[in-house]
Amino acid sequence: MPAVTVDSTLELARVPQVPAEGTQQRPVRSVSTAPKGFEGEGFPVHRAFAGVSMRDLDPFIHMDQMGEVEYAPGEPKGTPWHPHRGFETVTYMIDGEFEHADSHGGGGKITDGATQWMTAGSGILHIETPPEHLVMSGGLFHGIQLWVNLPRANKWNPPRYQAIEGAQATLLSSPDGGALVRVIAGEVGGQKGPGSTFTPITMIHATLRPGARLVLPWRADFNALVYSLSGRGSVGAEDRPMESSQLAVFGAGDALTIEASTRPDSRTPDFDVLILGGQPIREPVAHYGPFVMNTKEELIQAFEDFQAGRMGVIPEGRTPHTQPGEQRPQ
Repeated sequence: MPAVTVDSTLELARVPQVPAEGTQQRPVRSVSTAPKGFEGEGFPVHRAFAGVSMRDLDPFIHMDQMGEVEYAPGEPKGTPWHPHRGFETVTYMIDGEFEHADSHGGGGKITDGATQWMTAGSGILHIETPPEHLVMSGGLFHGIQLWVNLPRANKWNPPRYQAIEGAQATLLSSPDGGALVRVIAGEVGGQKGPGSTFTPITMIHATLRPGARLVLPWRADFNALVYSLSGRGSVGAEDRPMESSQLAVFGAGDALTIEASTRPDSRTPDFDVLILGGQPIREPVAHYGPFVMNTKEELIQAFEDFQAGRMGVIPEGRTPHTQPGEQRPQ
């Protein structure tokens, strides 16, 4: 169960009812299944955007669903120190705990519904690792890491760190109370989330009870993606089926429909989804490893700057799992 929840959705503000007339429901263009892989020092992930066209994802670049896994004592793993340039990393902890530190002084715990928004901009080193007590005890680990591209004009902005606690998310309900909607960034129906972004986006985590239906008004100039975190349901007016760890890409329109199955899977009764949309940047993308730039020459410069130490140094007192450069950056 996600860490951020409420006893009764009926006490929350409601997502506005989407009018039947004059609304264009976004059709589902594709549904793909995220392959499994490993990240950092070996924690399991689902590669949510694997095989999806960058044109459909724009302004998003990459997304991993981290876990969901119940670690035994001694098993939790994180990432080594590594660089980024040219985009923003968003780490959303649905359940569990991570610690973050970076070369510009940002840092802290990301735990149980909290979000860390790090603008890499011109370049930064950072690390994400489970705290020592979690390594000793083990426990539940489930989260998302999302990469949001920056426009050419903002790729050289100074790095910035933003911590959003779980309690800061804007909580809404579907009109019938069957869905809990957590707005982390952007807005829906005039209700804004706390996240501040250079690239206009909306990021929502919704939990739908069995049989619940959620219809969201959606900006026509944004793209639209729905990723199934757990459970079973359908998306679009055509009721396209979705299972856990699948991504739906939508076509044009100004409303999204998501519905939870009345026959949920054996693991969870609810249908949990991450809903993403953003204003496409429509610029050339040169992406390799931890850098997202516009040209191959800028990628080469990024690697040279990293190797020369121009993206910062590990803060004093922060013993790294590995030094930058000892293994291929993630």
